[in-house]
Amino acid sequence: MTISARLRKDADDIWKKIYEHPFVTELYKGTLPIEKFKFYVLQDYNYLISAIRNFSIIASKCDTVKAMREVVEILHLESVSEFRGYEKSLKELGYTLADAVNIQPIPMNVSYVNFLLSTSSLKSYAEAITSVLPCFWTYAEIAEYHKNKLQKNENRLYTEWASVYLSEPYLKLVRKIRNLVDNAGRGFLYEKLKKIFITASRYEYMYWDAIYSMQTWAI
Repeated sequence: MTISARLRKDADDIWKKIYEHPFVTELYKGTLPIEKFKFYVLQDYNYLISAIRNFSIIASKCDTVKAMREVVEILHLESVSEFRGYEKSLKELGYTLADAVNIQPIPMNVSYVNFLLSTSSLKSYAEAITSVLPCFWTYAEIAEYHKNKLQKNENRLYTEWASVYLSEPYLKLVRKIRNLVDNAGRGFLYEKLKKIFITASRYEYMYWDAIYSMQTWAI
């Protein structure tokens, strides 16, 4: 069993809860209130900006040139294609880039991003690349788990959003990150990677939960 497969198995209880989260199930059914989707897109645009910064840090910590090149490729993909997709969604929802950039990140967004950035800055390359895997991988598994619901989903915005995570380019990206984790994890203390992977998986669930409830700052 590969290291990434072992991590995935150890996080299975959390991932099953992610699959069944109301935001996810309602989006794939087409019943998610549009205001919640708008809230998600605006928050996730801010998350994406931080994710790009995070990959820059990870690239600087790679222990081989090959790994560095692959992380830089991911960084480029995130900064071009991911931004393009979000910018299209923003426009269709009636927002400008300025609207997205100036939105106040919710507490869970700030907390998740800070976890990723602190892991990449203060810990090893192996832990850093492991911390980003749940985000990419859960999106692919969510899409596979709920793909049959898309046949009856009449909301074009939702079906277009979901189809990205079923596409071969996206699945290839997930395989690339898994491979990076597998390579980095050889000879590394597994329990350290497991702790990071479990924490990131928990953040994925909590992020969906905060978005669904349209969480705001208490003060």
